[in-house]
Amino acid sequence: MERENGNKALRVLSMYQKLMNNQIVNKAEEAAAYGVNSRTIQRDIDDIRGFLETTDSAGISKQIVYDQKERGYRLEEVYDENLTAGEALAVCKILIDSRAFPKDKMKKLIYQIVGSSVPEPKQKHIYELVNNELFHYIEPRHKTDCSEMLWQIDEAERTSHYIEIEYQRTKDKSIVTRRLRPAAIMFSEYYFYLTAFIDDEVLCQYFDVSNDTFPTIYRIDRIKKLTVLGEQFHVPYRDRFEEGEFRKRIQFMYGCRLQKVKFRYSGSDIDAVLDRLPTAQILSEDNGVYIVSAEVFGKGIDMWLKSQGDRVEIL
Repeated sequence: MERENGNKALRVLSMYQKLMNNQIVNKAEEAAAYGVNSRTIQRDIDDIRGFLETTDSAGISKQIVYDQKERGYRLEEVYDENLTAGEALAVCKILIDSRAFPKDKMKKLIYQIVGSSVPEPKQKHIYELVNNELFHYIEPRHKTDCSEMLWQIDEAERTSHYIEIEYQRTKDKSIVTRRLRPAAIMFSEYYFYLTAFIDDEVLCQYFDVSNDTFPTIYRIDRIKKLTVLGEQFHVPYRDRFEEGEFRKRIQFMYGCRLQKVKFRYSGSDIDAVLDRLPTAQILSEDNGVYIVSAEVFGKGIDMWLKSQGDRVEIL
């Protein structure tokens, strides 16, 4: 029995190592190698499977599956589709704080997220935590559910179709028509935005942003009508719009050219500045006073810098 236990430990460790190295474990081959029958190897595999079930981490578990093509067992990573109660609560809090949707839509989203991804015994507790916030929820003034239009825009962008919008201007509330190449959908401080390129050379001359390097920005709730046109556009891969890079440089949703700013910051929380401006770099620091530079799109940076009062001096 002592020898069998030693042999079993060797077999199990060897097969476990093979699985972790993405190799195939064949029962017949393992049985022949260790002089045991296939039922013994099956019990060993079951033991490894039981061990793996207790070691899942961060919503990712490893499972042993049988591969018909390879005629053996292999390891497969499985992502848990459910949220933990803490994750679901965090998502609900972020959604409510975003104020992105009308009240009825927000409540529906919250209940769908919790109901479909959290084990039932914990759902009631989360509802109790968020219901008071939902009761006092202040919906956006436009009271517009943009979710269907978001999908239309995304489909047009994905399939490279031009769109035509009727848009209500901010200044005089007039309705203007724009033919656009959609680039991305973004969200910032209560509103969804469309970033797009104007496909009208005559019209472009009246904008601060007048060439294809810099997109214009439209608040989606102000789009009164959207039509996906049959005509498609083509953008070479090297010239594709880099939404992630654009996001780093625009935090205030005011369209304009790319610019660099440099300022002195003497506030108490430099991390808040670096989080607000992802491209920010600390050039120097002296006794808690920082010289910071950043690369940003738009005029919104001027408004933010002025809002910091005497904590910021523009250089």
